Amino acid sequence: MVLGIGRRRKAAPQGTDDAAAGGSAPIVTATALHKTYVAGNLEVHALRGVDLSIDRGEMVAIMGPSGCGKTTLLNVLSGLDDITSGDVTVEGRSLKKMSDRRRTHMRAERMGFVFQSFNLLPVLSAVENVELPLLVAGVKPSAARQRAREVLALVGLAEEERKRPSEMSGGQQQRAAIARALVNDPAIVWADEPTGSLDSENSARVMDLLCQLNEQHHQTFVLVTHDIVVGRRAHRILRMSDGVISHEEHANTDG
Repeated sequence: MVLGIGRRRKAAPQGTDDAAAGGSAPIVTATALHKTYVAGNLEVHALRGVDLSIDRGEMVAIMGPSGCGKTTLLNVLSGLDDITSGDVTVEGRSLKKMSDRRRTHMRAERMGFVFQSFNLLPVLSAVENVELPLLVAGVKPSAARQRAREVLALVGLAEEERKRPSEMSGGQQQRAAIARALVNDPAIVWADEPTGSLDSENSARVMDLLCQLNEQHHQTFVLVTHDIVVGRRAHRILRMSDGVISHEEHANTDG
Protein backbone atom coordinates (compact mmCIF):
# COMPACT_ATOMS: atom_id res chain seq x y z
CA MET A 1 0.00 0.00 0.00
CA VAL A 2 1.39 3.40 -0.95
CA LEU A 3 0.65 6.01 1.69
CA GLY A 4 0.54 9.70 0.90
CA ILE A 5 -1.98 12.24 2.08
CA GLY A 6 -0.79 14.91 -0.29
CA ARG A 7 -1.39 17.74 2.18
CA ARG A 8 0.89 19.71 4.43
CA ARG A 9 0.13 19.43 8.14
CA LYS A 10 -1.86 22.31 9.55
CA ALA A 11 0.12 24.76 11.61
CA ALA A 12 -0.32 24.43 15.35
CA PRO A 13 -2.95 26.83 16.66
CA GLN A 14 -2.05 30.26 17.91
CA GLY A 15 -0.97 30.24 21.52
CA THR A 16 0.88 26.95 21.11
CA ASP A 17 4.39 26.90 22.47
CA ASP A 18 6.94 27.36 19.66
CA ALA A 19 8.98 24.42 20.82
CA ALA A 20 5.92 22.19 20.78
CA ALA A 21 5.05 23.32 17.28
CA GLY A 22 8.55 22.40 16.18
CA GLY A 23 8.32 18.96 17.72
CA SER A 24 10.94 19.33 20.51
CA ALA A 25 8.42 19.63 23.37
CA PRO A 26 5.72 17.12 24.38
CA ILE A 27 2.42 17.32 22.54
CA VAL A 28 0.52 16.07 25.64
CA THR A 29 1.38 16.35 29.31
CA ALA A 30 -0.61 15.36 32.40
CA THR A 31 0.22 16.56 35.89
CA ALA A 32 -1.20 15.07 39.12
CA LEU A 33 -4.25 13.94 37.18
CA HIS A 34 -7.22 12.71 39.21
CA LYS A 35 -10.64 11.59 38.01
CA THR A 36 -13.37 10.64 40.45
CA TYR A 37 -16.86 9.49 39.49
CA VAL A 38 -19.64 10.01 42.04
CA ALA A 39 -22.87 7.99 42.01
CA GLY A 40 -24.98 8.69 45.07
CA ASN A 41 -22.81 7.94 48.10
CA LEU A 42 -20.32 5.95 46.04
CA GLU A 43 -17.06 7.46 44.82
CA VAL A 44 -14.93 5.68 42.23
CA HIS A 45 -11.37 6.96 41.98
CA ALA A 46 -10.62 6.05 38.37
CA LEU A 47 -7.37 8.05 38.14
CA ARG A 48 -5.18 8.64 41.18
CA GLY A 49 -2.49 11.20 40.37
CA VAL A 50 -1.26 10.35 36.87
CA ASP A 51 1.80 12.15 35.51
CA LEU A 52 2.85 11.54 31.93
CA SER A 53 4.36 13.13 28.86
CA ILE A 54 3.83 12.14 25.23
CA ASP A 55 6.17 13.42 22.54
CA ARG A 56 4.99 14.73 19.19
CA GLY A 57 5.15 11.91 16.66
CA GLU A 58 5.28 9.19 19.32
CA MET A 59 3.10 6.07 19.34
CA VAL A 60 2.17 5.11 22.90
CA ALA A 61 0.19 2.07 24.06
CA ILE A 62 -1.70 2.15 27.36
CA MET A 63 -2.16 -1.33 28.81
CA GLY A 64 -3.47 -2.94 31.97
CA PRO A 65 -6.29 -5.11 33.36
CA SER A 66 -9.97 -4.26 32.97
CA GLY A 67 -11.04 -1.45 35.29
CA CYS A 68 -7.55 -0.05 35.80
CA GLY A 69 -8.40 3.32 34.24
CA LYS A 70 -7.10 2.97 30.67
CA THR A 71 -10.16 4.31 28.85
CA THR A 72 -10.76 6.95 31.53
CA LEU A 73 -7.21 8.21 30.99
CA LEU A 74 -7.74 8.35 27.23
CA ASN A 75 -11.01 10.25 27.66
CA VAL A 76 -9.51 12.76 30.08
CA LEU A 77 -6.35 13.34 28.02
CA SER A 78 -8.45 14.02 24.92
CA GLY A 79 -10.92 16.32 26.69
CA LEU A 80 -13.88 13.97 26.23
CA ASP A 81 -14.24 13.82 30.00
CA ASP A 82 -13.70 16.50 32.66
CA ILE A 83 -10.75 16.58 35.05
CA THR A 84 -11.40 16.29 38.79
CA SER A 85 -8.00 17.74 39.72
CA GLY A 86 -4.62 18.22 38.11
CA ASP A 87 -4.29 19.33 34.51
CA VAL A 88 -3.72 18.20 30.94
CA THR A 89 -2.03 20.33 28.31
CA VAL A 90 -2.33 19.59 24.61
CA GLU A 91 -0.01 21.50 22.30
CA GLY A 92 0.82 23.79 25.20
CA ARG A 93 -2.79 24.64 26.09
CA SER A 94 -4.54 23.70 29.33
CA LEU A 95 -7.71 21.65 28.88
CA LYS A 96 -8.84 22.52 32.39
CA LYS A 97 -8.90 26.23 31.52
CA MET A 98 -10.90 25.69 28.32
CA SER A 99 -14.66 25.98 28.04
CA ASP A 100 -16.61 22.96 26.82
CA ARG A 101 -17.09 24.71 23.49
CA ARG A 102 -13.37 25.38 23.11
CA ARG A 103 -12.48 21.77 23.94
CA THR A 104 -15.00 20.58 21.36
CA HIS A 105 -13.46 22.88 18.78
CA MET A 106 -9.96 21.63 19.61
CA ARG A 107 -11.02 18.00 19.21
CA ALA A 108 -12.57 18.78 15.83
CA GLU A 109 -9.52 20.68 14.60
CA ARG A 110 -6.56 18.85 16.12
CA MET A 111 -7.66 15.31 17.06
CA GLY A 112 -8.94 12.11 15.53
CA PHE A 113 -10.68 9.21 17.30
CA VAL A 114 -10.81 5.48 16.53
CA PHE A 115 -12.96 3.09 18.57
CA GLN A 116 -13.29 -0.69 18.84
CA SER A 117 -16.93 -0.59 17.69
CA PHE A 118 -16.05 1.44 14.54
CA ASN A 119 -18.99 3.87 15.15
CA LEU A 120 -19.78 4.15 11.45
CA LEU A 121 -23.30 5.30 10.57
CA PRO A 122 -24.98 2.26 8.97
CA VAL A 123 -27.13 4.26 6.51
CA LEU A 124 -24.14 6.06 5.00
CA SER A 125 -21.56 4.79 2.54
CA ALA A 126 -17.87 4.69 3.42
CA VAL A 127 -17.15 7.99 1.69
CA GLU A 128 -20.16 9.64 3.33
CA ASN A 129 -19.03 8.45 6.77
CA VAL A 130 -15.52 9.77 6.19
CA GLU A 131 -16.59 13.17 4.86
CA LEU A 132 -19.09 13.77 7.67
CA PRO A 133 -16.68 15.47 10.13
CA LEU A 134 -15.68 17.93 7.42
CA LEU A 135 -19.28 18.74 6.54
CA VAL A 136 -20.08 19.32 10.22
CA ALA A 137 -17.08 21.67 10.37
CA GLY A 138 -18.47 23.69 7.47
CA VAL A 139 -16.24 22.48 4.64
CA LYS A 140 -17.87 22.76 1.21
CA PRO A 141 -19.39 19.44 0.10
CA SER A 142 -17.24 19.17 -3.03
CA ALA A 143 -14.02 19.73 -1.06
CA ALA A 144 -15.15 17.35 1.69
CA ARG A 145 -15.91 14.61 -0.83
CA GLN A 146 -12.52 15.04 -2.53
CA ARG A 147 -10.68 14.91 0.78
CA ALA A 148 -12.66 11.84 1.91
CA ARG A 149 -11.73 10.02 -1.28
CA GLU A 150 -8.05 10.91 -0.80
CA VAL A 151 -8.02 9.45 2.70
CA LEU A 152 -9.97 6.33 1.71
CA ALA A 153 -7.31 5.74 -0.93
CA LEU A 154 -4.68 6.27 1.77
CA VAL A 155 -6.10 3.40 3.83
CA GLY A 156 -6.64 1.13 0.83
CA LEU A 157 -10.41 1.56 0.43
CA ALA A 158 -10.65 3.52 -2.81
CA GLU A 159 -12.68 0.74 -4.40
CA GLU A 160 -15.04 0.43 -1.43
CA GLU A 161 -16.17 4.05 -1.11
CA ARG A 162 -19.80 3.35 -2.09
CA LYS A 163 -20.25 0.41 0.27
CA ARG A 164 -22.18 0.74 3.50
CA PRO A 165 -20.68 -0.70 6.70
CA SER A 166 -22.81 -3.85 6.48
CA GLU A 167 -21.25 -4.58 3.09
CA MET A 168 -17.67 -4.37 4.40
CA SER A 169 -15.58 -6.77 6.47
CA GLY A 170 -14.57 -5.88 10.01
CA GLY A 171 -11.09 -4.92 8.85
CA GLN A 172 -12.49 -2.70 6.11
CA GLN A 173 -14.85 -1.02 8.57
CA GLN A 174 -11.99 -0.25 10.92
CA ARG A 175 -9.92 1.19 8.07
CA ALA A 176 -12.89 3.37 7.15
CA ALA A 177 -13.06 4.49 10.77
CA ILE A 178 -9.34 5.30 10.65
CA ALA A 179 -9.91 7.29 7.46
CA ARG A 180 -12.62 9.27 9.24
CA ALA A 181 -10.20 9.95 12.11
CA LEU A 182 -7.57 11.19 9.67
CA VAL A 183 -9.78 13.29 7.41
CA ASN A 184 -9.15 16.52 9.33
CA ASP A 185 -5.37 15.90 9.31
CA PRO A 186 -5.13 15.70 13.11
CA ALA A 187 -2.01 16.25 15.16
CA ILE A 188 -2.96 13.39 17.48
CA VAL A 189 -5.11 10.27 17.09
CA TRP A 190 -6.70 8.57 20.12
CA ALA A 191 -7.61 4.92 19.65
CA ASP A 192 -9.56 2.84 22.19
CA GLU A 193 -9.04 -0.88 21.51
CA PRO A 194 -8.74 -0.26 17.75
CA THR A 195 -8.16 -3.96 17.00
CA GLY A 196 -10.40 -5.42 19.71
CA SER A 197 -13.13 -6.49 17.27
CA LEU A 198 -10.76 -7.91 14.65
CA ASP A 199 -9.20 -11.29 14.04
CA SER A 200 -5.41 -11.59 14.21
CA GLU A 201 -4.89 -11.09 10.46
CA ASN A 202 -6.98 -7.92 10.25
CA SER A 203 -5.51 -6.70 13.54
CA ALA A 204 -2.02 -6.97 12.06
CA ARG A 205 -3.11 -5.12 8.91
CA VAL A 206 -4.64 -2.28 10.91
CA MET A 207 -1.51 -1.95 13.03
CA ASP A 208 0.65 -1.99 9.90
CA LEU A 209 -1.41 0.94 8.66
CA LEU A 210 -1.19 2.89 11.93
CA CYS A 211 2.56 2.34 12.16
CA GLN A 212 3.07 3.51 8.57
CA LEU A 213 0.99 6.64 9.21
CA ASN A 214 2.95 7.34 12.36
CA GLU A 215 6.30 6.88 10.64
CA GLN A 216 5.56 8.66 7.37
CA HIS A 217 3.37 11.53 8.61
CA HIS A 218 4.71 11.96 12.14
CA GLN A 219 1.23 11.81 13.62
CA THR A 220 0.98 11.05 17.31
CA PHE A 221 -1.00 7.94 18.25
CA VAL A 222 -2.18 6.98 21.74
CA LEU A 223 -3.68 3.49 21.85
CA VAL A 224 -5.57 1.73 24.62
CA THR A 225 -5.18 -2.02 24.13
CA HIS A 226 -5.25 -5.31 26.03
CA ASP A 227 -3.27 -7.06 23.27
CA ILE A 228 0.48 -7.26 23.91
CA VAL A 229 1.09 -7.93 20.21
CA VAL A 230 -0.48 -4.54 19.47
CA GLY A 231 1.32 -2.88 22.38
CA ARG A 232 4.71 -4.02 21.16
CA ARG A 233 4.16 -2.20 17.86
CA ALA A 234 4.21 1.12 19.75
CA HIS A 235 7.32 3.01 20.78
CA ARG A 236 6.40 2.85 24.45
CA ILE A 237 3.97 0.94 26.68
CA LEU A 238 2.46 2.59 29.76
CA ARG A 239 1.26 -0.06 32.22
CA MET A 240 -1.69 0.95 34.41
CA SER A 241 -2.90 -0.51 37.69
CA ASP A 242 -5.58 0.85 40.03
CA GLY A 243 -5.73 4.27 38.39
CA VAL A 244 -2.00 4.96 38.21
CA ILE A 245 0.79 4.28 35.74
CA SER A 246 2.73 1.57 37.53
CA HIS A 247 5.63 1.47 35.10
CA GLU A 248 6.55 1.97 31.47
CA GLU A 249 8.61 0.02 29.00
CA HIS A 250 10.06 0.66 25.60
CA ALA A 251 8.38 -1.66 23.15
CA ASN A 252 9.93 -3.78 20.43
CA THR A 253 9.08 -1.90 17.21
CA ASP A 254 10.88 -4.25 14.85
CA GLY A 255 7.69 -5.98 13.76
